[in-house]
Amino acid sequence: MEKRNRYTAEFKANVVLELLREESTLNQVAAKYQLNPQMLSQWKIDFIKNASMVFERNKDEAGKLRKEMEEKESRYQQIIGQQSYEIDWLKKKSGLK
Repeated sequence: MEKRNRYTAEFKANVVLELLREESTLNQVAAKYQLNPQMLSQWKIDFIKNASMVFERNKDEAGKLRKEMEEKESRYQQIIGQQSYEIDWLKKKSGLK
C-alpha cells in the first residue's frame, strides 16, 4: 500500500495561483507537479471559498501577536528589574559597592 503524499499549504497555494493565472491548463499543471487533476480542482475550490479569510485573519493574528509581544516585554522587564535589585543587593552585602 502506497503512503499518501502530504503537501504544505504554501505548495498548494502556489499551485492554485498558477492555475488561476491561466497560463497553463489544469491537466498541464497536474502533469508538471505529478498531481491528480481532481485534487487540483478541489484545492482551487477550497482556495476560492476561503479567500476572504485571509483578510479577516490578518487583523486577528496581528492583534494576538502584538498582545503576546507586549506580555513578553513586560515579563522581561520584570525579570531585568528583579535581577538588577539582586545584583545591587549582592554587591552591597559583599562590600563591592
